[in-house]
Amino acid sequence: MRRPHIRTVAVAVAVTTAATGLAGTAFAGPSTGVERTSASAASTSTVVVEAARTAAFAHTAATGVSQGDELQAQDVMIDPEGARHVRFVRTHNGLPVLGGDLVVHLNRQLAYTGVTRAAGHAVKTSAAEAKLTAGQAAAKAARVAKGDAGEAELVVDARDGSSALAYQVTVTDKGTSSTVVIDAVTGKVRSNTPDADQFLSPKLVDTLRKRGETIDPATGIGSDASAGLLGSSASGATSYPSTAHGTGKTLFVGNVGLTTTATSRGHYQLKDPTRYGTETRDAKGKYTESFGAGTKFTNTTNVWGNNKTTSRASAAADAQYGVTKTLDFYKKTFNRKGIANNSKAARAMVHWGNKVANAFWDPTCNCMLYGDGDGTMFKKPLVVLDVTGHELTHGVVEATAKLEPTYVDSDGNQYGEPGSLNESLADIFGSNVEFYANNAKDTPDYLVGEKLGLDQKFLRRLDHPSLDKLEGTIDYWSPDTYYTEVHAGSGVSSHAYYLLAEGSGKKTINGVNYNSPTYDGSTVKGIGRTKATAIFYRALTRYMVSTTDFHDARVATLKAAKDLYGATSTEYKTVDKAWAAVNVTAANTPSGVRH
Repeated sequence: MRRPHIRTVAVAVAVTTAATGLAGTAFAGPSTGVERTSASAASTSTVVVEAARTAAFAHTAATGVSQGDELQAQDVMIDPEGARHVRFVRTHNGLPVLGGDLVVHLNRQLAYTGVTRAAGHAVKTSAAEAKLTAGQAAAKAARVAKGDAGEAELVVDARDGSSALAYQVTVTDKGTSSTVVIDAVTGKVRSNTPDADQFLSPKLVDTLRKRGETIDPATGIGSDASAGLLGSSASGATSYPSTAHGTGKTLFVGNVGLTTTATSRGHYQLKDPTRYGTETRDAKGKYTESFGAGTKFTNTTNVWGNNKTTSRASAAADAQYGVTKTLDFYKKTFNRKGIANNSKAARAMVHWGNKVANAFWDPTCNCMLYGDGDGTMFKKPLVVLDVTGHELTHGVVEATAKLEPTYVDSDGNQYGEPGSLNESLADIFGSNVEFYANNAKDTPDYLVGEKLGLDQKFLRRLDHPSLDKLEGTIDYWSPDTYYTEVHAGSGVSSHAYYLLAEGSGKKTINGVNYNSPTYDGSTVKGIGRTKATAIFYRALTRYMVSTTDFHDARVATLKAAKDLYGATSTEYKTVDKAWAAVNVTAANTPSGVRH
């Protein structure tokens, strides 16, 4: 999923806006909405951060901030309608706090209006000193995660309703890593979480193996309307590097136009200078989390791949296409400048590792990693469009709410509602990337993994999640959802999103038939995909934190709908109906912390 590591991050200068959930200016002023300079935005951002920090300490009963805490701002969001939101991470007596994140909400006048917090209690450890040494903790972490342990760092673990002095250790093995948290007093393993989010869970892989089923996506040969001229160059360029326009001959979406870099006359690199230098490289079978260790894709034709796996560049063309379409979706829809909203490149490495049958977002590399498949059960690289949109959305969640699984079993399967919500958001926005790309070779739909060649024709679907029998995805919430593997549990909020967007009952979209049921037999009339997506994005970025569960997500989306459309609006009321239709209501909100 992601490393639960508290980073000290400088206050963001690029302040986001979202009046309607659609594209807006980089910075909207308090009343005029006129775009300001970055220096002005930075100055305003600093004022907002200080006001939010002061408010957090002035309202300790609500925020849980106490003596010994320090707050570091990670993100500042200023909405055109006047609200300000500051996302903080926390240290306690100088130690990073796991599960200590919070968002402080202010009005236009910088007065405190509320808080969204991960830890529902004050962060105070019962033990002042560790009984284990850092070396002992590192050694235990290495045994648990079966790899090489890095340096053990003292932290406060405030997750799961307690506060404990603990060591956090990163353990690496074959180019992947996990984060192990060891109780510094008892030596108990408090968590062992993979840092990268794999598209295919260990549980699903085991199910496919037992069924004797393979993943062998059909390739998409041919042209696409968005393709540029084959071998087109940077005509008229007088200096290098310069922008060029070439063609990707992909595995799955035919021939597509790619913006590339002309490094000199007649020489090209698979790097997009118009999208922050976004680039795809060749890992050449290495297990590496260093993008710099990848080999650049270069040629003299500006044609990338041959629509077959016989060219190493074919998978790279799919990856570059998917990454740039995902960036474009977030930019055009929410004015989000890059995955972390910092105007930096998104990156990908194909041909990663030896016979790796998966694809995943890696926060250490800050890039997408794609294996080639194992050659038997998994025949091709998982570089299909919705996989890329799904995985890069994990990067967006990493940069915002940092939703984490609650626990991980010995096989690496993840559980807990925050992790399920993370998977759901990745499916929701991944499907939106498909709609944005509108590629004739990959028809936009509310299905996930429909091009993987599975017997059930898709991996997951948003309209009726339980039609997925491979993962046992669920349609509705129950108290047992907490103990459901995250991909299976994702159906709850994915279903709520579909109902909000498209409504209940039968519907045909782009030739795909949908029939969405409801828990209570109610009829839900959708408000449209554009508004539903705006609400879920606003909820993610403003009102979700690392421990947000489905009932918290209901509250977050209601707040987002109120911000965007008003508390008496049809949109607000439909959000409430959509969650009730998946059995998430105010009345059945669980009390207390579940373990």
